[in-house]
Amino acid sequence: MKLRSLPSLIANLFVLLLVVTSLEALAQGGPKPVVADKIVAKVDNYIVLKSELERAYLEFLSQGKMDADMDKCKMLESLIVDKLMVAKAEIDSVEVSEDMVNGELDRRMAYFIQQVGGEDKIQEYYDKSVEEFKEELFDRVKEDITKQTMHQEITSGVSVTPNEVKKFFKKIPKDSLPYYSTEVQLGQIVKEPEPSEQEDEIARQTLLDIKQKVLAGGDFEEFAKQYSQDPGSGAFGGNLGWMSRGQLVPEFEESAMTMKVNEISDPVKSDFGYHLIQLLDRRGNEFNSRHILIKPKIGSSDLDIARDYLDSLRTLILADSIEFERTAKDHSDDQMTANAGGYFTDATGGNVVSVETLDPTIFFTIDTMKVGNISKPVEFRQQDGTNAVRILYYKKKVSPHVANLVDDYLKIQQAALNQKQGEKVSKWFSTAKDDVFISVDEEYRDCGILDD
Repeated sequence: MKLRSLPSLIANLFVLLLVVTSLEALAQGGPKPVVADKIVAKVDNYIVLKSELERAYLEFLSQGKMDADMDKCKMLESLIVDKLMVAKAEIDSVEVSEDMVNGELDRRMAYFIQQVGGEDKIQEYYDKSVEEFKEELFDRVKEDITKQTMHQEITSGVSVTPNEVKKFFKKIPKDSLPYYSTEVQLGQIVKEPEPSEQEDEIARQTLLDIKQKVLAGGDFEEFAKQYSQDPGSGAFGGNLGWMSRGQLVPEFEESAMTMKVNEISDPVKSDFGYHLIQLLDRRGNEFNSRHILIKPKIGSSDLDIARDYLDSLRTLILADSIEFERTAKDHSDDQMTANAGGYFTDATGGNVVSVETLDPTIFFTIDTMKVGNISKPVEFRQQDGTNAVRILYYKKKVSPHVANLVDDYLKIQQAALNQKQGEKVSKWFSTAKDDVFISVDEEYRDCGILDD
């Protein structure tokens, strides 16, 4: 296993996304002697390892969550509840389809491939193919999705009122309140440059040539691995799995739903580029397909046009002729931030985020800006590897502080909701635990997890 040349940041990402090996071993550049592990709890056919408990507790401590009562006993109980949800799902016939699991695996692997720099890098560093990793991780990902599905069923309908949020906050001891680093309210408007007609035609013709090679006996999947510019499917032979109407762009779906099984389309244009589609199967409003995506190349003149467009919007916003939030919703090409009025958001949906979560290029840009300013258009690379242009609105800065209801209401609301959901899960656990076999190691018997 060639781990020493792998940057520690990417190594940590790999552990967080795929749970393949220990974080410490990768961060230090190679595997270390493994401390003898042991099973600390069993729930039917599912187990909790001591290393799993230690890792979960350390992760909790590092996140500064608002739960002063959390200790290893409660953490072990939480892990047992997770396993019980999966075991009960089997009893209650709550099924998670293989397509759903494979879709999640593809998403995680595509993100990791992009971060590492290619599928070949995974093979080089770990001496394993993407397919081998997916096979190893299938059961773990299926367990995660099953647990999430059961949790949603158990806690459906749970909500908190503003009064409950305030009561929850007042009960937290002052010395247990989390401390937040610098946070900012930051928005962006993104413009993706449009390719020239010449480059557009080159992309379309490339796919037509590939289609002819496939019809002459070539392997569609191999061509997808070689040519497709879709990071989510290219490495997997272009396979997208089963999809329902509304899950893919309209142009793709319209073509796929009118094709015959095994038929290959002519190039289909969407906002992502040109698709060469092969329909593998169809049942009702669902279809299974694969594709090869080619994106027309962007030239410097195309970027200049996008830059001039954003510069004109910036001028109007600064002159108060148009509002930033409305302009972002109507004109930004980044849908995730556009839907939030252009603002970056955190896990709770709040639009004040920690500077530690920002992309380094964004952080260093706003570091030179004054609060209230809008940057000039700057070029940047998107997650899919393409170049775009954006303007950044540095609306607000919140200095490092102890959690309070004014600056951190959404975070506190989420913590209060989590607690209320936890209470409902605990009630469910008290009755559901009798339906399965559960045992706890003697080391943790005093935790009283199985006491009535």
